[in-house]
Amino acid sequence: MALVLFLVFVMLAGVALSYFMTIYNGLVALKNNILKAWANIDVLLKQRHDELPKLIKTCEGYMNHERAVFDKVLQAREALMRASGPGQKGQAEGELQGAIRQLFALAENYPDLKAQASFQQLQARITSLESEIADRREFYNDSVNVYNIRILSFPDMFFARSMGFSAQEMFKVAEAERQDVSIEFKAS
Repeated sequence: MALVLFLVFVMLAGVALSYFMTIYNGLVALKNNILKAWANIDVLLKQRHDELPKLIKTCEGYMNHERAVFDKVLQAREALMRASGPGQKGQAEGELQGAIRQLFALAENYPDLKAQASFQQLQARITSLESEIADRREFYNDSVNVYNIRILSFPDMFFARSMGFSAQEMFKVAEAERQDVSIEFKAS
């Protein structure tokens, strides 16, 4: 009888340990998915960061009197590179997207610039990167959402809390990104 009780206890302990390991490994996997998603966003932001000076250089010869727009793009680019965490990056990202949209809108006034192959290639590349960044932001937010739900759900919340897992911040759209871009054309 003692042997049967001992075997039942060992089996229950094994099941409990397996259950704990499954929960822990699932939380670790979710946390690493968030880190991977964030790294993927950073890769695209870096690529766009590298393309913007080329775009500015291409536009400068045609749009000499639009220096304020160039400065705005470059300042927003630098602010994004200094930002850390989803909140700050989201704010800086919104400012940069607005500046890029303003630059592309102003380029409409310069047919020679729009006809230039290098401008068209850079515009297409940056537009493509913007689309990929949006997709990656969505994936990042989905990953954070799944993780945050999991660490708040019963019974995972007990293990998560005791193992130091905490809620992660979503990549939020800055208020400026939700508003229309203000575009002013200067008479030449």
